Amino acid sequence: MKPLANSAANFEATLEQFFGTLVSGDRPAARALVNDLYDSGMSAETVSRELFWPALEMVHTLYRGDQISPLAHGYATRLLRMLVDQAQARYTMKARRNRKICLFCGPNEPEELAGQLVADLCEADGYDVWFGGGGIPNDEILAEVGQQEPDFLVMFASCNRDAPNIRLMIDRIRAISACPRMQVVVGGGIFNRAPGLAEEIGADVSATSPGDLLTKLLTGADGARTREQPVRIAKQTTVKTRAAA
Repeated sequence: MKPLANSAANFEATLEQFFGTLVSGDRPAARALVNDLYDSGMSAETVSRELFWPALEMVHTLYRGDQISPLAHGYATRLLRMLVDQAQARYTMKARRNRKICLFCGPNEPEELAGQLVADLCEADGYDVWFGGGGIPNDEILAEVGQQEPDFLVMFASCNRDAPNIRLMIDRIRAISACPRMQVVVGGGIFNRAPGLAEEIGADVSATSPGDLLTKLLTGADGARTREQPVRIAKQTTVKTRAAA
């Protein structure tokens, strides 16, 4: 199965063709299409940004709108996870930027997959990444921020119920002046579906896609906050509240 040429219009057709292999669970056809793109000279990073990400967004949007079945959604997300894992092994690792990212996401399968895709691309782009996935309580995230002192705390592909907890966490970070040069970055998920929410909850940066995130991390790194010395947050030994981040 040969994908179409790499013009914008033809790549859109390739995306539709790829989507069909995903929701039908056609693993050999999906692998063949992706391998043909690699053979044509397209980098794994480009395939992840321009094919895997929009396909994942399409699958999740249609599933939320009851336009594809749970079975099609299950086929697609698990097939995409396999392909994302295989793509990561092909990434070209850039020189280290000496900048840290702590990254978390929503708790569901599509959100975890989006978070993994972003974590892999950021690491290949030269960042040191700690990816905790979804369902991590705020107090554990804050403790990790205190220990790692990252340049960026990224909450990507969060779900609707995560937003209030992210707001509370940002408020607490600001209140205790934790990691003054750290920027809070949000994107994907609920932040794509609710324009203005990122600014409302106090995030420093909002990104709509992995490619947009990588661009804005560079801009954010150049314009990072400079406050007082960071206040280290002690590690907690017990966790009484298990509210998801």
